[in-house]
Amino acid sequence: MYQLIQRASLSLALSAVALASQAASLESAAQALGAAQVQSIEFSGSGRWFQFGQAPAPGLPWPQFGVSRYVSSINYDTASARVQINRLQTIDPDRARPAPVEQKVDQYVSGSKAWNLGVSPAAATVTPQPAAVEERTAEIWSTPQGFVKAAMANQAKSKPVKGGVEVSFTVAGKYRYVGFINDQDRLESVRTWIDNPVLGDTLVETSFDNYVNRGGVPFPSHIVRTQGGFRVLDVAVSDVKVNATPALKVPDAIAQGVLPPVTVSVNKLADGVFYLTGGTHHSVAIEQRDHIVLVESPLNEARSLALIDKIKETIPGKPIKYLINTHAHFDHAGGLRTLVAEGATIVTHQGNVGYYKTIWGNGHTLNPDKLAKSKKVAHFDAFDRKHVLSDGKRRIEIYPVEGNTHNDAFAFVYLPAEKILVEVDAYTPLAGNAKPPATPNPYAVNLEDNIDKLKLNVDQIAALHGPGVVKLNDLRTYNGRSKAAGN
Repeated sequence: MYQLIQRASLSLALSAVALASQAASLESAAQALGAAQVQSIEFSGSGRWFQFGQAPAPGLPWPQFGVSRYVSSINYDTASARVQINRLQTIDPDRARPAPVEQKVDQYVSGSKAWNLGVSPAAATVTPQPAAVEERTAEIWSTPQGFVKAAMANQAKSKPVKGGVEVSFTVAGKYRYVGFINDQDRLESVRTWIDNPVLGDTLVETSFDNYVNRGGVPFPSHIVRTQGGFRVLDVAVSDVKVNATPALKVPDAIAQGVLPPVTVSVNKLADGVFYLTGGTHHSVAIEQRDHIVLVESPLNEARSLALIDKIKETIPGKPIKYLINTHAHFDHAGGLRTLVAEGATIVTHQGNVGYYKTIWGNGHTLNPDKLAKSKKVAHFDAFDRKHVLSDGKRRIEIYPVEGNTHNDAFAFVYLPAEKILVEVDAYTPLAGNAKPPATPNPYAVNLEDNIDKLKLNVDQIAALHGPGVVKLNDLRTYNGRSKAAGN
């Protein structure tokens, strides 16, 4: 009897799958969603946006922003899109943060080109964003009509599953998409994978629910996207316009421009101490008797390779033995794998080690980096309190930034003989004659408090963001404390 029940249950299950496959298919979904008639779509609404790669501690969700306006304008025929976002960081009662300021984002992609448009009082500025092409393209084909169009154009495979059909295909021989179409011919979810310098092959999953007829076609009222395991977008859709988005014109500066090579400039701070600048993120190289210690390897492999080349030119004949990583935010961890491939030991807060070991186990098949190719194993020198690297001549002190709510596993570097402090994200010096903020940034106040508590004799601050090296009194002035400090 038990076996009969089992066979009957199996038969019913198979019948249900067969019925579902009859009720749901790529073709029927394309018809139901009006995919053939939709050349473009624009959807707008409000909700939440989350800052990918900037978690306040390894393993926590990305920081949340409220979104008062979200507009995505997509032209499927030209694989182009414009996304406009008005967002404001959500206040976290457990974390002191700078006063939130509304950010207005205007970002574009068209074919193999991506760019942002920034509007200043003087003029609009166009900034190339080559690293964003994969992600923004994935957003085009991870919409209901876009997914169906791409599936039909790329010889998609379908297989019946419980409640509907699973559709999968590959774009450009590289990017895999997997979608679930339910038995009502509605696309419920799309999974795809893009490359990230920190996470490697990174799952981007978009889900849709509560379809209603908008602009003459069914479209979801709620869209949620996750990336790297946590939400990056949660939007309630309030309006949809069909076939109202023209093809984007790629700005001449983007279409004709050739991206300049990554450059690194060298500024000597003291004997054997070099400030390596260029672009938005800087580093410091410190020469020891038989090796080099590098503070920070940011952004990505291209930046790290340029750093390595410049260091070999500046300090020839010595290997980079240690890379000091200040924290796990992706713009400051994006080049770590390159330094591991170079043979460096990663010196970082204990709170980051388990996270790095886990995520560096991910595949890097979409864009194999040097570490993926070399198959080297990462080595760590971890700390959770004052840590010293010394060659018997030069002493390098590393301190956790206690109580700083920017990140829970956060550090700065101090060279006592040279009286140089190296830090990032706690304090960014002001450009030119800019006035200090009316309300000091709590991260900068905390940094000054740490310096005073540790009784560090700081002369220069080599900030790894901003215009350059400043004096301690510049930090105190920024915090509104210069007179009280007597400096």
